[in-house]
Amino acid sequence: MINRRTFTKAVGLGLGATAVTAGATPAAQAAPDHPSPAVPTVVPTVTPGTRTAFTDLKRVRAGVLDIGYAEAGPEDGPVVVCLHGWPYDIHAFVDVAPLLADAGYRVIVPYLRGHGSTVFRSAATVRNGQQSALALDLIALLDALGIDRAVLAGFDWGSRTAGIVAALWPERVKALVAVSGYLVVDLAAQRRPLPPKAEHTWWYQYYFATERGRLAMETRENRHDLCRLVWSETSPTWAFDEATFERTAAAFENPDYAAVVVHNYRWRLGLADGERRYDRYERLLAARPAVTVPTIALDPALDPFLAGTDGSGYRRFFTGPYEHRVLDGVGHAAPQEAPTAFARAVLDADRL
Repeated sequence: MINRRTFTKAVGLGLGATAVTAGATPAAQAAPDHPSPAVPTVVPTVTPGTRTAFTDLKRVRAGVLDIGYAEAGPEDGPVVVCLHGWPYDIHAFVDVAPLLADAGYRVIVPYLRGHGSTVFRSAATVRNGQQSALALDLIALLDALGIDRAVLAGFDWGSRTAGIVAALWPERVKALVAVSGYLVVDLAAQRRPLPPKAEHTWWYQYYFATERGRLAMETRENRHDLCRLVWSETSPTWAFDEATFERTAAAFENPDYAAVVVHNYRWRLGLADGERRYDRYERLLAARPAVTVPTIALDPALDPFLAGTDGSGYRRFFTGPYEHRVLDGVGHAAPQEAPTAFARAVLDADRL
């Protein structure tokens, strides 16, 4: 793991992320954790799509980014950070956030780099999508907001990012909700082909490896239609309407969206280099570090990316208090398809 002192030194060497915001308290001096609220015996059942927007949108300078994020709940409540994936945005948690806020949590939902209102502070910064870069973005956000520890909950890229922070900086993570379990990219394993059916599911990853795919992502209409197709394929029973998709599609208009997304998938396949500033963290991740913090792993039963839903393939990576749950009838976009179950998992993880 990387402790706070080591990370601060890395920041000074330009290897990590820095964070500055007006009125923010440095994380090293942040107040102790707020006690967890009393657990509601019942989380209200919410129909997906009940909410359509966040009412409190903010921005903060954090590391190499100006991060746009939504916030809900009491300012003095214990913190939950909810992290979206691709091709999604903060609206994946638009129904989850009010449930957590009503339970007494301060809920932070950031746009990942290249999405929505999150922008790079310098034109010279590489539009990098590798896993450690996103993890350091999250550390920078916590520091910028003066948050010492938080419950982290995510899916897809967000689950990977949360899991990496939990593995390398466990002192910053009170508990973890990880959709699809342990998602740290194993670059060596990525070189080996999957069974054909599994490879077919990842078609867009290989599309992005081509210049044709890159150009498609840079073209608004193709980008829009490609992302909508992925939604339909990965969530086969989710009857989302056009307005729901369009609210998220607006986040794809970020000028760095295509570059970050394409780099992410090319890097995973060994077709694009990472940055040397992240080499240290990638070496640690290559060792497949365990997650020691309390964790609830969620496997959506209809997620086409899962080889199985019993969690046995990744169980060994979670060495702290742990629980595994299956979300029946749910596809890849777990928090948006099953907001009540997702919120319940967050509350329960905080008390494992």
